[in-house]
Amino acid sequence: MSRLLRLPTYAVVGLVLAYRYTLGTLFPASCKYHPSCSRYGVEALKQYGLVRGSILTGWRLLRCNPWSRGGVDHVHDQTLFRSRS
Repeated sequence: MSRLLRLPTYAVVGLVLAYRYTLGTLFPASCKYHPSCSRYGVEALKQYGLVRGSILTGWRLLRCNPWSRGGVDHVHDQTLFRSRS
């Protein structure tokens, strides 16, 4: 993938990191999942690109609610998009 096509992805990764180090520090650490949702989002965006990474991050945020069990949930274990390898 060319660098020009990756620019929007890196811009969104930058926004997630900006949230993580600014507003994210204001809230107590209460994430039910490991890794945290922001770290999961960064990994998903880097691994799957802007569209699929955003979908995976959105799906993770929807699952992060008071009624979920939580636990370990890595990007490479997701089942929404199968790897093409």
